[in-house]
Amino acid sequence: MAGIEFREGSDGWASAMLCYNSALKEVSTKVEILSEEFKHIHKYNPIEYVKTRIKSADSINKKLIRYGYEPTTQNMIMYCNDVAGVRIVCSFTSDIYRLSQMIGKQDDITVISVKDYIKNPKESGYKSYHMIVEIPIYLSSGPVKTKVEIQIRTIAMDFWASLEHKIFYKFEGSAPTHISEDLRECSEIVSMLDAKMLELNDTISAAVEEQERAKREEREAQIAEKLHLASIEKSNQKRAMESAASSSK
Repeated sequence: MAGIEFREGSDGWASAMLCYNSALKEVSTKVEILSEEFKHIHKYNPIEYVKTRIKSADSINKKLIRYGYEPTTQNMIMYCNDVAGVRIVCSFTSDIYRLSQMIGKQDDITVISVKDYIKNPKESGYKSYHMIVEIPIYLSSGPVKTKVEIQIRTIAMDFWASLEHKIFYKFEGSAPTHISEDLRECSEIVSMLDAKMLELNDTISAAVEEQERAKREEREAQIAEKLHLASIEKSNQKRAMESAASSSK
């Protein structure tokens, strides 16, 4: 976190956690506003749901030790980019890239890194779009730039990732080869499902647009016909008045 030095011990840890929790609130609010704007302008909400979490102290310490660092508050801030996490679950893969662009355009959000595991899946079959961003948290002592990991994925990707996590947790991260292979096969099925659902959505959108165009043309034709009939009636009335005036002479 840039802008402040945290002391070691419970006070420093508590101050760091305050920043991480505040960063989650900031990012969640921004995502909610983007969602509301999208619904207002496009009559469509690309976000199914949003989850947030703070990594546990035990998970943070294990990660630092695994990476060869002493488990301290400063090392957590320096080397753990995923202490604060936001997961955004979308309907379609196209929504993922659209949302990532919208988030990246926020003036007070700095995108530090991006990992596209959709175009380049992990060996396990895991697919998701990861962004590490930095957002300022304004404390009484001044702004503190705080990192947040944002994961954006479809419902199908989230379903697969959730089950994969549970399965590997049971095997303590080392599942039998045939199970890993089955998971990768399921990941391909998930990709095909996402592609098919996106294709279906595009087909439905095109059909709805065609129906609306046909209805619009029908309304315009009805209005034109009414105007034409009104014009004929007005012309007939004018001729009748002229005829009546001529007869009275």
